[in-house]
Amino acid sequence: MENEEAKIREVDKENMLDGLVRFSEQIKDALLIAESIERFQFLKIDNVIIAGMGASAISGDIMASLFRGSLDVPLFVNKNYDLPKWVNKDTLVICISYSGNTDETLSAFKIVYQKKCKIICISTGGKLQELAEKREVPFVKIPAGIQPRAATAYLLFPSILFLKKIGLIKTNIDADIQETIAVTQEFANANNKTVPLENNLAKQLAKKIHGTIPQIYGWELYAPIALRWRHQFNENSKMIARSDVAPDCNHNDIVGWSANPEKSKLFTCILFRDKDQETLDMTTRLNFMRDLFQNVAGSIVEVSPKGKSQLAKMMYLMCLGDLTSCYLAIERGVDPSPVDIIKELKKRLAEK
Repeated sequence: MENEEAKIREVDKENMLDGLVRFSEQIKDALLIAESIERFQFLKIDNVIIAGMGASAISGDIMASLFRGSLDVPLFVNKNYDLPKWVNKDTLVICISYSGNTDETLSAFKIVYQKKCKIICISTGGKLQELAEKREVPFVKIPAGIQPRAATAYLLFPSILFLKKIGLIKTNIDADIQETIAVTQEFANANNKTVPLENNLAKQLAKKIHGTIPQIYGWELYAPIALRWRHQFNENSKMIARSDVAPDCNHNDIVGWSANPEKSKLFTCILFRDKDQETLDMTTRLNFMRDLFQNVAGSIVEVSPKGKSQLAKMMYLMCLGDLTSCYLAIERGVDPSPVDIIKELKKRLAEK
């Protein structure tokens, strides 16, 4: 146990793990920030766009999946410099950029402002704050000094609350949020760095995945969570990872697995399971995939959420992926915080 903690201290120099296990506290803080914002005077909204990239965009992906069956208007996640032609004055656009300096989000902001859209901006500051304040657009300031991918609560939960305040979410999301706080706090208590391997699910998963390429499969509610796991393995663990979505992957992906035994053994296949959410068709598909991967992959992992509400289940699995990716980084001897190659790209873009 002492050796575990010593290795974590040695490798996780910027304390990424400490930030991630504060997720439930960040939710509470984010709610206070959102509640302090005055009511938005938006009378007519025909559609919603979440404009953001990477860790900011994942909040939009989560909302699109979570509210797919309850929102009366379309919710579209925009991960580009430009926007769809149909965007107009009755479009609500939430521009999310943790740094406030994301090129694509700044470009999107300028376009939607010209189109006279209804806009809300969420950021720690940067150019996005300058643009919003200059144009008198509602701006929500969140705490700085955190890696963007460890600040998801500050990006996601204000956005959810704003949709509620505006009247687009009509379900009792408040009870789901309170359950999410409890579930993610319980998760952090059970999986933080002081909990030894034999009792720590995230550490166990990291051990199992170590030395392989993780391939994560989401479906329906959990499609964005599979994407989040991939992103966290990429950024925190500093490794190649892939994700896919059922049932669509059953029309292509499984064929590749069936005929590449020399390559398929390099992978750990991760399947999300949820007996309460799975239809009979989905259960049949996931079981078929499990049986296939057991025969051809290096290893297979099935993970299930905890909680009752869909939001709590999504956030439980997201937190599990976040911590697993950090423990995997430590297994590999790499600090999970730095993302030097992204800084290099930004530098090159600035020189263009």
